[in-house]
Amino acid sequence: MADKEMEIDEEDLPRDAKIVKSLLKSMGVREYEPRVIHQFLELWYRYVVDVLSDSQVYAEHAGKSAIDVDDVKLAIQTKVNFSFSQPPPREILLELARNRNKIPLPKSIAGPGIPLPPDEDTLISPNYQLAIPKKQPPQAAEETEEDEEGANQNPSQEQKTEQQQQQTPQRVSFPLVGKRGA
Repeated sequence: MADKEMEIDEEDLPRDAKIVKSLLKSMGVREYEPRVIHQFLELWYRYVVDVLSDSQVYAEHAGKSAIDVDDVKLAIQTKVNFSFSQPPPREILLELARNRNKIPLPKSIAGPGIPLPPDEDTLISPNYQLAIPKKQPPQAAEETEEDEEGANQNPSQEQKTEQQQQQTPQRVSFPLVGKRGA
């Protein structure tokens, strides 16, 4: 039944739709949805309207009363220039390549494989620190209390260093490397 509908549609198709269909066939497209023809027709009509309206603007600018072939050619060329960018000529590309290739590549420091960034630039580097205060032994606490009472007004250098070490917390870093899925 679908073949029968396609045959009926072919007979009723306008000339432009038949042209689009023959273009698709000539490009090797055998299977497509029927809407494809309508989409191509819409694109085709839009393009023609744009070119003709631009041609009319160029003709008016030139002081002509009607559009001529030169106006249409100029409109098409303008549309092509703005729609598609041409690659630079081969000679220019070769010259750019020669200039770039004059600079040698850096020597690879790492061995085979993919070079990795330093640990501090990765997400698995330590990104926080814990301050763990050192516990004071009971004797040191008693000595500190005596110092506060004024029993020893001139503590020795050794005692000062010992007190500073006890007051500064120990810092520990943890890397975020974990076993996932294990």
